[in-house]
Amino acid sequence: MFTGITTAIGTVARVLRDGGDTRLTVACPFDPSDIAIGASIACSGVCLTVVDRGGAPGDAWFALDVSDETISRTAPGQWREGARLNLEQALKLGDELGGHIVTGHVDAVGTVAVREERAGSIHFEIDAPRDIAAYIAGKGSITVDGVSLTVNAVEDLPNGVARFALNIIPHTAEVTTLGARQPGDGVNLEIDVLARYLRRMQSLREA
Repeated sequence: MFTGITTAIGTVARVLRDGGDTRLTVACPFDPSDIAIGASIACSGVCLTVVDRGGAPGDAWFALDVSDETISRTAPGQWREGARLNLEQALKLGDELGGHIVTGHVDAVGTVAVREERAGSIHFEIDAPRDIAAYIAGKGSITVDGVSLTVNAVEDLPNGVARFALNIIPHTAEVTTLGARQPGDGVNLEIDVLARYLRRMQSLREA
């Protein structure tokens, strides 16, 4: 489990494809002694398992295996060499829950529709596909590229897409990859786990 609070930005340093899964090496500012083999790290919202690690404190690296299924269901270009990833290590008992409960399972890829600078912050509008539109609500939580955010407003478009608005403060723009996002970019979306269960309960009542 995660909280959607990015603790570092990593960079894909190496991509190795050898028949099966894709092996990534991610450079990061962690202490390698704090990265356990078999541990989970959320990489821009995708929960992945550490299979190797090394380096020095502040200049570490870890390796991950990414399946074709994961690559097909996440934002295009995320797994290329040089790509920057929002990193969060798994939540430990007793840690502060600063964002909201995040599972690290991407529900859909959204598209940045609008980006505007507003009084130092960044106003984003993101289009979420029809199949998760019902799970997005104003003042609710959503995870975008692994970052826990609050939905300011949501509009249901005629084609079934949900366009939702976010405000990214300067600190968030600086310590995550969101500050670099531009219209047309794909982003990984994870809906609030509570919304998922409420929707399921509603569907059973309607059946």
